[in-house]
Amino acid sequence: MERDGEHLFTRPALETEGLRFLHVTVGSLLATYGWYIVFSCILLYVLFQKLSTRLRALRQRQLDRAGAAVEPDVVVKRQEALAAARLKMQEELNAQVEKHKEKLRQLEEEKRRQKIEMWDSMQEGRSYRGSTRKPQEEDSPGPSTSSVIPKRKSDRRALRGGGIPN
Repeated sequence: MERDGEHLFTRPALETEGLRFLHVTVGSLLATYGWYIVFSCILLYVLFQKLSTRLRALRQRQLDRAGAAVEPDVVVKRQEALAAARLKMQEELNAQVEKHKEKLRQLEEEKRRQKIEMWDSMQEGRSYRGSTRKPQEEDSPGPSTSSVIPKRKSDRRALRGGGIPN
């Protein structure tokens, strides 16, 4: 029995020595890197929480898509909404095209009117370039044209034909 008694006394001594060794190594590790370990544990916890919420949301979206694809009413409603949106966009585009066509018509009408005015001025003997300069002169800053009296065209002889004596 003596041997059993010695064996019992030696065993606890080994266990306490192992606990002391563990205590010393863990204690020195925590003393050296304690704050780093604490902050990394907090960071891992926060990261795990964020990833788990995203993973849950992703699974929910996949389930919703699978459920929506199975339900024909939801598919029909989605297609009708898409068709209505396309129709609305097409109507807006058509309205813009009509506005653009109207502007082009107005520009064509303005060009036609200017050509008629140039033709009339040429028939009356005035220079057609003079009428195109008038809007530029009106836009340019300078002395007021209302104070300047326009000169009347004097009766000149025609350059060809009637003014040459035979």
